[in-house]
Amino acid sequence: MPSSWSLPRGVIVLIGLACLVVAVAGTRAFASVIGPTFLALMLTVAVHPLPEWLRRKGVPAWIATLIAIAAVYAILLSLVFALVLSTARLATLLPTYSDDFDRLLASVQSFLADNGVGPDQIQGLLSDLDAGTVFGLVDGLLVGVLGVFSNLLFVLVLALFMAVDGSSYSARLTTLVRTRSDIANAFTSFSAGTRKYLVVSTIFGLIVAVIDTGALWALGIPLPVLWGLLAFITNYIPNVGFVLGLVPPALLALLQGGPTLMITVIVVYSVVNVVIQSIIQPKFVGDAVGLSVTLTFLSLVFWAWVLGPLGAVLAIPLTLMAKALLVDIDPATRWADVLLSDGSPSKLSPPPPQSSQPSPQPPPGDAENRAEGDGDEVVAGSPDKM
Repeated sequence: MPSSWSLPRGVIVLIGLACLVVAVAGTRAFASVIGPTFLALMLTVAVHPLPEWLRRKGVPAWIATLIAIAAVYAILLSLVFALVLSTARLATLLPTYSDDFDRLLASVQSFLADNGVGPDQIQGLLSDLDAGTVFGLVDGLLVGVLGVFSNLLFVLVLALFMAVDGSSYSARLTTLVRTRSDIANAFTSFSAGTRKYLVVSTIFGLIVAVIDTGALWALGIPLPVLWGLLAFITNYIPNVGFVLGLVPPALLALLQGGPTLMITVIVVYSVVNVVIQSIIQPKFVGDAVGLSVTLTFLSLVFWAWVLGPLGAVLAIPLTLMAKALLVDIDPATRWADVLLSDGSPSKLSPPPPQSSQPSPQPPPGDAENRAEGDGDEVVAGSPDKM
């Protein structure tokens, strides 16, 4: 059979990679629009089962849609309000620790001098380290978290339109199944995987936030609710999220109680977060979304580079969307699931079920003609005709 490729396969691969580079560059250039748009899409996907369930219970469609919109708005506004209030309290609290930081810095200089470090070397090491710089890092971290919701008005308006369109999503998908089942299956897999990931991450994030808040409150660290909320949000950042949530409370513990209290906070965070986020949660996330651990980490690096802090929070859903559009949508590329998914190939590619329907019987005329033809061949080959 002649080849169906009009160009060599290697050239097609290079052209595809070049188009991918252009697409990534365009996505990064419009990150301020694409990021909030995808955030609104994720929130709409997360609450989509709610109006469907309400409609099955007999609630009118427009009331179910309004309830879904209210749920999205409640999630967003609650997070933003809590972050803004806690950040404002932190801004008034940090200046009170300036004297403590200066004393800590003087003790570090004295320790270095007692261990043979010269004054010039001490000056070179600590010249750029002051209270303003360190506190600025903490403020920058919280500003980056708030930057996730920087286009809040745009997200709220877009979520309204998406929720209205989502009311007819099931009917559209049913039509798409009849016309293009591959595309429908890809979108269904994306929405189901994204919803499972959000549910798993939210449950474990709440567990981590409650434990961290209680531990910080017991240790006397200021603003334990803020740091618990930060731990909840950074739980959506795979692999390195808990490290970002650890820095501010560990710094406050160092200023308030010295190295001993700081080490205690680090140990508590490490035990809780490493056990839950690094051992238990990845197992459930892998089962929910079907992505390998390596791909999860690379997706975090890539989407954080493309979209900034919002890309880090939405790294897994964005990867699921890319996988649906580039791999799952085309039967010719589904072999990549074996390399991208978290599991053995036998689990990833189960054999198709055998059909229980009987094979169709040929028409009577065809059967008689075929029998006559078979009989002629037998007779022609029989010894009597030799």
